[in-house]
Amino acid sequence: MNEHTFLVEKPCPVCLKSTRVIKTRSRLMVEKTDEDFCVHYKGFNPYYYKMWVCEHCGFATDEKTFLTKMPERTRKKLWDFLAKKQLDIEFVEERKLPDAVASYQLALSYLDLIEAPASKKASTNLQLAWIYRDSGDEEKERELMYKAAELYDQSISTERYPIGNLTDTGALYLVGAIYYRLGEFEKCAQHLSRIIGDQTLRSREPKVYEKARDLWGEVREQKKDAKKK
Repeated sequence: MNEHTFLVEKPCPVCLKSTRVIKTRSRLMVEKTDEDFCVHYKGFNPYYYKMWVCEHCGFATDEKTFLTKMPERTRKKLWDFLAKKQLDIEFVEERKLPDAVASYQLALSYLDLIEAPASKKASTNLQLAWIYRDSGDEEKERELMYKAAELYDQSISTERYPIGNLTDTGALYLVGAIYYRLGEFEKCAQHLSRIIGDQTLRSREPKVYEKARDLWGEVREQKKDAKKK
């Protein structure tokens, strides 16, 4: 255990047994935030602990979902699957990169199993991309960012927003920001233009509008530089 984490016990929403999980303390020093909302903290990466894993059955998901009562039909589907697998998950107090990656991969496999909404899959893929960003694995980071962008695009047309703290406008900006970081400036511009082109958003969602406008300016500069080369 380190100074940024502490141990708690919670009932697993699938097998219902009490399991140990690690929570991160809220007082962390922020160093910077990337365009796609990835926050970098000083001396610690809380994304390593975002996915809670039951040490008994192996179910993995984010804290909010873990603590929310699961529909019985969903629980049964997951339990039937996990009971056959008989996963033996070793509880780890201090996660290293492989532990963190494994927790996300488990969570993503269960999201696929229950056919979770695209937005949920998108956010989980994006957070795993951030973990690879922190570790310097650009190839895996980019692969997951492409997945996240496609899933967010899908969710915007199929789901009702807001979802959590994210509005549909925020999701549009986020996809644009992901494509910006991927160097896909045309795709980025397509998403940002849908925000900037709607003048009602200037008053309805001024913060997102300003962020989109600022990033649009960055895209224009990148395009100018590309032409010079």
